[in-house]
Amino acid sequence: MKSCLAIDQGTTGTKAYRVWSDGRMELVGRRSHQQFLPAPGLVEHDAEEILRHIEELIAEAGPIDALALANQGETVVAWDAETGVPIGPAIVWQDTRTADVVARMKEEGLEPEIKARSGLPLDCYFSASRLRWYLDHVPQARLLREQGRLRFGTSDAFFLDRLCGAFATDVSTASRTSLMNLRTCEWDETLCRLFDVPIECLPSIRPTVGAFGLLRDRNIPVRVSAVDQQAALYGHGLQHPGDVKITFGTGAFALALGGEGSCGGGEGGVLPTVAWRFAGRSAVYALEGGILTAGAAVNWVESLGPGFSCADEKTLEAAQAAEKGVFFLPALQGLGCPWWQRDARGSWVGLGLDTRPADMARAVLEGIAFRSVQLVKTFAAATGQVAKRISVDGGLVSNRWFIQFLANCLDATVHVPEQVDVTAAGLGRFWLDDEATQSAQASEAGWRVVEPRPTGAEALWQAAFDCVTRQAIERCAKS
Repeated sequence: MKSCLAIDQGTTGTKAYRVWSDGRMELVGRRSHQQFLPAPGLVEHDAEEILRHIEELIAEAGPIDALALANQGETVVAWDAETGVPIGPAIVWQDTRTADVVARMKEEGLEPEIKARSGLPLDCYFSASRLRWYLDHVPQARLLREQGRLRFGTSDAFFLDRLCGAFATDVSTASRTSLMNLRTCEWDETLCRLFDVPIECLPSIRPTVGAFGLLRDRNIPVRVSAVDQQAALYGHGLQHPGDVKITFGTGAFALALGGEGSCGGGEGGVLPTVAWRFAGRSAVYALEGGILTAGAAVNWVESLGPGFSCADEKTLEAAQAAEKGVFFLPALQGLGCPWWQRDARGSWVGLGLDTRPADMARAVLEGIAFRSVQLVKTFAAATGQVAKRISVDGGLVSNRWFIQFLANCLDATVHVPEQVDVTAAGLGRFWLDDEATQSAQASEAGWRVVEPRPTGAEALWQAAFDCVTRQAIERCAKS
């Protein structure tokens, strides 16, 4: 029986699963890597450390027939084409070091042109301004460019170059850079000029499912390379345009399924993006919206002390937050979709002498749920379609209290996978569907269905939270 090694390379760690041709999955191993925070707003990884973890997991897997790789999305790396050695840190998607550059570009009136071509707003969340940062701040980058030896791109391009000698990225990842034309699915010369990024230093763009070469010293093809969020979308097996998945990881990222060959619908703050592309077929598009801190906000509040636990469901049930008028805006790294206000900051509202740590912890989880409702409403407004299916995955879905609260606030059924790592499952399904030349099918098998049990107060709470959000945006505008 054939098998594929699905490697989910995420923001905080790397996991590998063997996916068998009958769809079964088994964990091969996992690794955590260091997070470097050298200064406020700076978030870095060591690309060599992560690559070493990927290589270790490949070795641990033993005999396999193919490799599928998911990446962090907007995280970038620069390296020497001859030696393969990075010339600086991997700059993570959370990093805001180029916020001043982006602000200056906005003042110059460049955002409409960038959005029209890439589908993305002008924001340092996306890769382009961080790629330019290497040339502006790393002397070796300028020297290597003069010598024709500079390579840079998203982290997948670095991994593929070192693993199998393919200086390439896939179309879903390229769509997150602000440098790819969303309609042609090729690097856009105008976008590269506006960001001052040399197009000759970028990797080639290939289909998500196709040929990425053979692993060095092993006759094993790399068949899939995708953004982790898009791989998760495929793993959810959504069938109808407008259906939504939300992955609750470091951030919470929602994708609404679009159509094949159509990249429209990016109004009202949601972002059109490429979901995936099989070799020989048209690209499938999606709409994306993100909450920039979700699991990271939970980790932060729990670091305040033992009384701030978000894991004890009985304590959460007994606590009160919105009922007391206590709200938390999870904007610790700015507000994402649909406002994209990176200057916004997280805040509690309504604290009183009767507010307990457990109430504050509950407010953090409620705030993530309320922001998720804002995302789903934004998708519906942009597409004119109410989602027939809403499914969720990621670390927070193991918290049954949180998922029930989310379903109550959405007043909709929420589907939760029994297999927690839907990103790896999506990688495996890409490979299986490519092998069998058939499309993914959604099934209730392996899913837990959470029905809403609204109390009637959720709509009032949501309205109050919307007011808190507007006030945060207004404070940013005044400052």
